[in-house]
Amino acid sequence: MNAAYEGATPGFLVWRLSMKWRVAVDRAVSPLGLTHAQYSVVATLYGMRRSGERPSQRRLADHTGLEALYVSKLARSLESAGLLERTRDPRDPRAVQLALTPRGVEVTGRAIETVQGLLRQLLEPLGGLEGPRTRAFMDDLTTLLDTPLALPPDTGTHETEQS
Repeated sequence: MNAAYEGATPGFLVWRLSMKWRVAVDRAVSPLGLTHAQYSVVATLYGMRRSGERPSQRRLADHTGLEALYVSKLARSLESAGLLERTRDPRDPRAVQLALTPRGVEVTGRAIETVQGLLRQLLEPLGGLEGPRTRAFMDDLTTLLDTPLALPPDTGTHETEQS
């Protein structure tokens, strides 16, 4: 184990790994005019498009784990960049559907290739993308992601300075 992480909590290690990944993806997709958050939106749309789905902003937010308001902001910036289009859902006039433009498909395809290369590098120490340690790691991550966390209720009180 790296001495810098000796005594670290699992939560700290998860946070550090997620930050390492976010920074690496940000740097890798930056030449394509994307941020990590924008990449998560267009890559998810790319995958949904392949299965014939044209999701609403809400469905995309639920799928990515991003806040709906943040997905809306990202969608507007990606629309301005010519990478996606936002249209009213014919079944629900309050909902907005998202789809990649032809340029968005091309840029996203290149971004996915780049990020897949990063993923291969990241997982090499575990035996690569298809290795048994990677599969076990993915099983563990899925278990953790599927475990609900009961947050304490917000009491509305905060520590204040005593006079």
